[in-house]
Amino acid sequence: MALADFVRKAEHSINRAGVRRKAEAGWRPAVTGFRGYGSGRRVRVLGRVLMADPEEPGEDTPITPRGVAEQAQRGWRQFFTVQVGGLPVTVRAGEQTVHTTTNANGYVDVLVNDHGLPSGWQEVTIEAEGAPPQRADVLIVPSEVRTGLISDIDDTVMVTWLPRALLAAWNSWVRHTNKRKPVPGMNDFYRELLGDDPDAPVFYLSTGAWNTYGTLVDFLAKHDLPKGPLLLTDWGPTPTGLFRSGQEHKKVQLRNLFIEFPEIQWILVGDDGQHDPLIYGEAVFEHGDRVAGVAIRQLSPSEHVLSHGTTTALTEPAQTAERGVPTILGADGHELLDNYRRASFPLVREQVAETPE
Repeated sequence: MALADFVRKAEHSINRAGVRRKAEAGWRPAVTGFRGYGSGRRVRVLGRVLMADPEEPGEDTPITPRGVAEQAQRGWRQFFTVQVGGLPVTVRAGEQTVHTTTNANGYVDVLVNDHGLPSGWQEVTIEAEGAPPQRADVLIVPSEVRTGLISDIDDTVMVTWLPRALLAAWNSWVRHTNKRKPVPGMNDFYRELLGDDPDAPVFYLSTGAWNTYGTLVDFLAKHDLPKGPLLLTDWGPTPTGLFRSGQEHKKVQLRNLFIEFPEIQWILVGDDGQHDPLIYGEAVFEHGDRVAGVAIRQLSPSEHVLSHGTTTALTEPAQTAERGVPTILGADGHELLDNYRRASFPLVREQVAETPE
């Protein structure tokens, strides 16, 4: 048996024991609905079922001044959860009802066809055995939309200094969850990128763990960043390794969006602290007709040292211009916005060219 298989089996055994122990202590399954997405044809519904203490205040509990401080809990608490695997789940989306079960890590990930939901943000319901029903937001992208934005999170819109393990742990597990710092100007940059198309979807694609979902949703709202589905990952062992590949996760999710929305051209935004230039460059070379432009936030030398131990980027920006796809660079959102105004993207140039004098 490979080490990854042994660790995965041990994880599942420990978690099953945890579920029994929490149930004996009076805890019950509770559903968390994640933001999903889809088209008029089908919708992807995402969520997770964890064991929860029924005596803890819920999301609808009125927040007192003391409650605000309590909600600013240290991030490590997000990672110590007991997930409920193999639990029967019912998803109700518009005109359809789908029955499924949670996977071994408690996740719900189901496609619902012919749902009949109108365009825009809608609600679906996730019902799990023994848990109160939970609503989840889903974004139904209008069929006429032709532009979309895909954004990284860590060190693109939020300063985290990933992937260096010690600093990542400090920022994710120790710092209070309301102390995350935004990258300056990214909200202004996104606002202008999407100003001509208010229906353009925004997706946040990150190697961050689903356990941080609530923190990230609050962060995006607090710093006036556009609302959008989050495509995160699970940090546990896989059939092929002890940890999931962040690069592969991003490539798969990009490919899924390209397939799901064949009529949309995407603006890809990331940073050079990890592998975004390489991943986005490959997307351009493989699907150049699906990418309108690439924007890369350049970390400072000190940020690079904190991120991966050297003063320079791990990968150089891809030469996407030869494929007709421009790449702009900038130290933060303000500089990216200035460079965007100078260079613009092909879609914008076409719109300008088609405007009557």
